[in-house]
Amino acid sequence: MMSFSIKRTAQLVSFLLLTLSVPLCHSSTFAATKKQERVSESELAAKVDALIEGELKKSGITPAPLASDEDFLRRVTFDLAGRMPTTSEVLLFGLDSTPDKRRAVIEELLKSDDYGVNWARYWRDVIYLRATDMRARLNEAQFVDWMTTQLNENKSWQEITTDLLTASGDVRENGSTALIFAHEGDPAELAAETSRIFLGIQIQCANCHDHPTDKWKRKDFHELAAFFPRVRVRPVRDSTPRTFEVVSMNQGDQFARRIQMLKNPEFLFRSYDRNRDGKLTQQEVQRTMMGRGFEQLVSRADTDGDKALTAEELKSMPLPENTQRFMSEYYMPDLNDPTSMGQVIQPVLFVGTKAPEGLDDLERREVLSKFLTSQANPWFSRAIVNRMWSEMLGEGFYMPIDDIGPERSAVYPEVLDALAQGFTASGYDLKWLCRTITNTRAYQRKMQKRSEGQLQTPFAAQLPTRLRGDQIFTAITQVFGVDDLQADRSAGNRRYQRSRSARGQFSSLFTFDPSTSQDEITGDVPQALFMMNSEALNGMLGANRSTKLAQIARDYPENKAAIQELYLLTLSREPSEKELEICEDYFQQAERRETALEDLMWSLLNSSEFITKR
Repeated sequence: MMSFSIKRTAQLVSFLLLTLSVPLCHSSTFAATKKQERVSESELAAKVDALIEGELKKSGITPAPLASDEDFLRRVTFDLAGRMPTTSEVLLFGLDSTPDKRRAVIEELLKSDDYGVNWARYWRDVIYLRATDMRARLNEAQFVDWMTTQLNENKSWQEITTDLLTASGDVRENGSTALIFAHEGDPAELAAETSRIFLGIQIQCANCHDHPTDKWKRKDFHELAAFFPRVRVRPVRDSTPRTFEVVSMNQGDQFARRIQMLKNPEFLFRSYDRNRDGKLTQQEVQRTMMGRGFEQLVSRADTDGDKALTAEELKSMPLPENTQRFMSEYYMPDLNDPTSMGQVIQPVLFVGTKAPEGLDDLERREVLSKFLTSQANPWFSRAIVNRMWSEMLGEGFYMPIDDIGPERSAVYPEVLDALAQGFTASGYDLKWLCRTITNTRAYQRKMQKRSEGQLQTPFAAQLPTRLRGDQIFTAITQVFGVDDLQADRSAGNRRYQRSRSARGQFSSLFTFDPSTSQDEITGDVPQALFMMNSEALNGMLGANRSTKLAQIARDYPENKAAIQELYLLTLSREPSEKELEICEDYFQQAERRETALEDLMWSLLNSSEFITKR
């Protein structure tokens, strides 16, 4: 942070002390959070299960039994490491009789490098799939690399959030610039995404009017946006390859003063209207500050075509597009007068605490991050706990996961409070949160559709959850025993498409916004056609070439053993007796064993189970 004067330092310290003592909501429901002792993951997991099962018992609902070892291992490996367990991992886990083997495998997965890669790709999708500037794809790889490092080093969620909100520099060199770059440094977009991602609150609904279903007022939104008017995204000149940088613009607001002068032109007419006819002409202003841009003003404001400007024409002149981007102060648009500059808004937090005056761009963003991540702000912990729980169990305490807030009701509020408080006490430790969730019986339950039996209450069973595009891609490469797939170089000619990898192209086809509820996620025809007809996949399905399938055909000459190996390889489980019977009958009827093997592998890859987390 840049050095302060003594007065400004005192101002900032006082402000931070004040903000850290108040909750982020309009009511007094949430008091300042007291510092709590760190709770062990196993202890809190047991408490969570007791609370959930107690509520289920009151409703007369028997929760689903625990998932089989095969299902649990596949589920937790996808959730924590973004991949399938290998065949040997499945067999060894099934043979292990150690009581704590599930806890042990959770620990191993959290220590693996795959943990950071998996969740870095998740956060990439959270940020980039709602980007307002598609140029942001330029630094996807840099973001994933940066985020992977943060996660594998177990940086706290507080540190990661702060880095994302206060980032600066070349976007190809600093992955933490992702959020700001994705939204072109636009204050309104950054305010909306900051609130959605880090607080789970959809305050952007208050951009043009008071929030229709929450307490947020229009001014609340624009006071949050006022933390960002001095951050800019600009191209780096003469750079090869082309790149952009996030910078601070703290200079005086000359552009704003000029606009204000045009919207209040009395001074201009007193100074330059020499013949006092109420009009300004090129001859009158040619040697003044208005001379250089007068023709452009005439082209925008001259409504009667007389090549002169009246005061009313200047006042009614529409503002240039993206005017806000040229200003170092934030202006809330006047909805009743779109031609006006609007009202100057100073950065203020939702609770009405005004930031000290005179802060530069970075200082403003640092103040905002300190408030958002303070222990007195319950929504910071609630948002990430709700998001992670939903990602792992198929549904959250609040749905949708990024629309919570003080006027929403959570299911099992005591469970959410316990997890959020424990996460805060852990120092916002993301591995602590993953460890706690995956050790609960709620997480480890058998997966059942909500319509089956009496399971009408959340968390009585796991819900079927579609794998993310990256996870499906990784699973396909595991099945075929390859590091990558062949990129389809003919897939589109969009500006940044040609430079994207096979994984990137696959993700573009299969990936969905992770903030979307699972019941809204469905496959589509292009996805089905890829899995059924892709040259890249079909080229690796041959049983008579140097492929994984050919190896299985050689190593397992008996049909039953080959079938079992294919099920383990693709679905991380052995076939049921009925499945085995159907497959063996098919093999006996097939003219060639190789054809039967190819058909079975193709069918398993195209099954809904392959792209679903059991």
